[in-house]
Order: sequence, then C-alpha cells, then structure tokens
Amino acid sequence: MTSRRWIVVAAAFLAAPLLAGCGAGFDATTNKPYAPNEAQALIENGAYGTRGIQIPQAFILGPDSGAQLAWRGSAPIYLNILNTAGTPDTLEAVSAGTMGTVKVTAPIQLPSHQLVNTGKPTPQIMLEAIPKSLRGGETIKLDLQFANAGIVSLNVPVVTRSREFKDYPPAPNATAAPTPSPTPSASASEEAH
Repeated sequence: MTSRRWIVVAAAFLAAPLLAGCGAGFDATTNKPYAPNEAQALIENGAYGTRGIQIPQAFILGPDSGAQLAWRGSAPIYLNILNTAGTPDTLEAVSAGTMGTVKVTAPIQLPSHQLVNTGKPTPQIMLEAIPKSLRGGETIKLDLQFANAGIVSLNVPVVTRSREFKDYPPAPNATAAPTPSPTPSASASEEAH
C-alpha cells in the first residue's frame, strides 16, 4: 500500500467518529427525555415532570393482544410517581373526561423523593364505566389532582397485556382473544371435489 493511500485510510478512520456525531447536533433525540417503552412519561417543556411531580411511567392496562375491554368495563391505571418537592404531596383524585369515571381507592401519599407505584401490590386507580370497547393502542387524557402540585394532565396509552406487560393481572371484564380455528388444507379441499 502506498503512503498516500495509507494516509487517506487513516484520515477516514479517524474522521468517522467525528462525522457520525455531526448528524446528532445539540437537539438530538438522545439529549431529550424519553420513555423507553410504550408507556408514557410526564414530559413538559422538554423536561421530566412539572411542579415537583415526575411520572416516569404511566399506562392503562388493556386486554390481551387480540382481545378487547368490554363496553362499560374497567381497566387499571398504573402510575409511577416521584415527588421531587421538599415536602410530601398527595394524589387526591383522577379524572378521565368523557372516557369514564376514575376510582381512587384512597388518597395516595407521595413522600418527598420516594418513587410510588400505584399498581403494586394491587391497582389503586381504576378507570370504570368505559364508554366504548378498547383494544389497546388508544390514548386517554387523565387529569391528576395533587394536594400541593395542583392538576397535572397526561395523555396515557392503553397498552395490551403482552411483552413487558404480560405478567400483570388481566383487566376485569376483558374478552378473551379469539383462538385460531384450523383451516382445511389444500389437499383436503381438492379431495372434496
């Protein structure tokens, strides 16, 4: 290999990392908060949370893949909430507009700087009297009423009980997914003729 070719190969090798980073720029997606799965995170004005409340994961558990939640049925709402304020707060109520009523079993205490999961050991928040059947993939706007932080709104996805959500208990009143029925083979249909 000639020295000129060697210099070109070395320059290309050394410039590759630099050129790869040029496409990212200062507004790269990797520089912004994001949710690592289909559940939602509370991101407001490009930052996690608002008014001392962070929600790194929020979802409504829907039916198994291929099934549906029945009309007038219910679904558990799972929230992970972190109160970053210096004083405790309380999640007092949740509303879902025209998408049903939300039952909170008891006000949810949010100690300062402690992650609280509203679904463990059992769901503490249920979306009830859903006005239409849900299959998963829908989004429902929730308004969360906190004692100190006020109302925090969040669009929460309905996720199917599959992949990372498959081990959650099924939503009440979910219909079963249809079971595939065997289809006659080509040779069987040819023999019938």
